Amino acid sequence: MKVIIFGATGMVGQGVLHECLVDPGIDRVLVVGRSPTGVRNAKLTEIMHEDFMDYSAIEPQLTGFDACFFCLGVSSIGMSEERYRHLTYDLTLAAATTLARLNPQMIFTYVTGAGTDSTEQGSRMWARIKGKTENDLFKLPFKAAYMFRPGAIQPLHGARSKTAWVQAVYAVSGPLWPVLRRISPQFVTSTEQIGRAMIRAAREGYPRKVLEMEDINSL
Repeated sequence: MKVIIFGATGMVGQGVLHECLVDPGIDRVLVVGRSPTGVRNAKLTEIMHEDFMDYSAIEPQLTGFDACFFCLGVSSIGMSEERYRHLTYDLTLAAATTLARLNPQMIFTYVTGAGTDSTEQGSRMWARIKGKTENDLFKLPFKAAYMFRPGAIQPLHGARSKTAWVQAVYAVSGPLWPVLRRISPQFVTSTEQIGRAMIRAAREGYPRKVLEMEDINSL
């Protein structure tokens, strides 16, 4: 497979990139981002791109791909609904609409989160916007689209959060992850499991289009 990754410098994206690079069935990985990953690999090509609402300048480089793993995302904490909607809904749909036009046979996988509101009517702002993003992605003419809804995520293989306070929490809670995985495996996954699950769903398909923690960990 040939895959595109958005958000490869974030914690989940780092994990997905690692799994793509070690998977022998993936022969090309394109990362689109604003900053370099710092990774060197013969499979990997990176495009530095500033305007995530307009891809016209790089469209020729976005064709011929089998899958996109869209891991770009931000926390809603301290953010207005308008700003969060722009960074979550507008940026995702801009990229996805372009890719659907250029690669109609593509599998598009989007990382949302546990508790996403598919009805778009709930009281939690972030969940409504994530739900609308999921719903509108399903309307695009991809071969298939999958929504991944992870909860607690253990970072592996050096993956780190770009948000300082989040990384501090992970650093402090590191020794607890083995305990959490033993007592509550249904609530915990890892960057490794998410990456492998994305690859397998893109390669083999999956009966459900919205994947909760149990689905992710089963793949």
